[in-house]
Amino acid sequence: MPTAVYIIIAILIFGLLIFIHEGGHFLFARLFKVTVNEFSIGMGPKLVSKKSKKSGISYSLRAFPIGGFVSMAGEDEESDDPNALNKKPVWQRMIIVAAGGVVNLVAGILVMFILVFSSTSMGLGSTTVAEFRDGALSQSSGLKAGDTIVEVEGRNVHIADELVYEIMRLGIEPVDLTVVRDGEKTVIEDVEFPQISEQGVAFGDADFYVYGQERTFTNLVKHSFYRSTYTVRMIWESLYDLVTGRYGIEAVSGPVGVTEALTEAAQTGSYNFIYLVVVISMNLGVMNLLPLPALDGGRLVFLLIEAVRRKPINPKVEGVIHTAGLALLMLLMIFICVKDVIKLF
Repeated sequence: MPTAVYIIIAILIFGLLIFIHEGGHFLFARLFKVTVNEFSIGMGPKLVSKKSKKSGISYSLRAFPIGGFVSMAGEDEESDDPNALNKKPVWQRMIIVAAGGVVNLVAGILVMFILVFSSTSMGLGSTTVAEFRDGALSQSSGLKAGDTIVEVEGRNVHIADELVYEIMRLGIEPVDLTVVRDGEKTVIEDVEFPQISEQGVAFGDADFYVYGQERTFTNLVKHSFYRSTYTVRMIWESLYDLVTGRYGIEAVSGPVGVTEALTEAAQTGSYNFIYLVVVISMNLGVMNLLPLPALDGGRLVFLLIEAVRRKPINPKVEGVIHTAGLALLMLLMIFICVKDVIKLF
């Protein structure tokens, strides 16, 4: 297929993930009978808009596919509407605010289960060492064929993907491995792994192969679950590594970079494409739940404070903080988009 088709598919997928996110807010707002003024996909000028005669809600598609919103009465201002958001109990508001990110996470987990169950060509790797690559440093450090690795630096591993990830992230220095050998747990201290470098960042490289597992229902559920949890952890730890300086700003992508990545993944095969969709959906969920102003997580912080002190923060103060956060967020997004565009040429 022409590259333009892949780009259109990528933009549609990005729009679908935004729709899922905003749909989470919308569904719970409707469940709790909050007055919704508009449900919009995209930002900027309206391309299409239709107002429901029954509910009075405007459904809009806007020009720039970089976000979306659900506009509710009493969301950022006082309202006399008895069904305004600010008139609802704090626990209901917390659920509505958290719903977008949580639905993105749940959608990612569901697609991960579908991906693992449906992809017959994808192996299910265990954490039991089958053989080593030539000159393997880990073998010289005391790891043996037949060892089942259960912990890397005290972090539990259950499947090969988790094991490879932990070695990749932590294996730039000698690590302690807890293994089951001859039926007993043994700690092998200071196991070394070779290093690889990508875009100037060092990673540990697992220099051994593991045994596969049968595609039983139990194993499929296990791999689906742990691939989901380790993917969420990978996203969270990548944010930590970005803040602490392990990754540079060049590792961050906006809508342009995401569309490019989806396009490239679509051209390499359906598995890579679908897995990247899972990662992006989970990433949207994690990012939106961060406790930062203007994000859902920032709004949750104010609601938690209200729940504890039994009195809301002054709406004007909260509004100023969210507006400042949104301005900074937009500046960051513009910077990242410009960076992504320059990277294309």
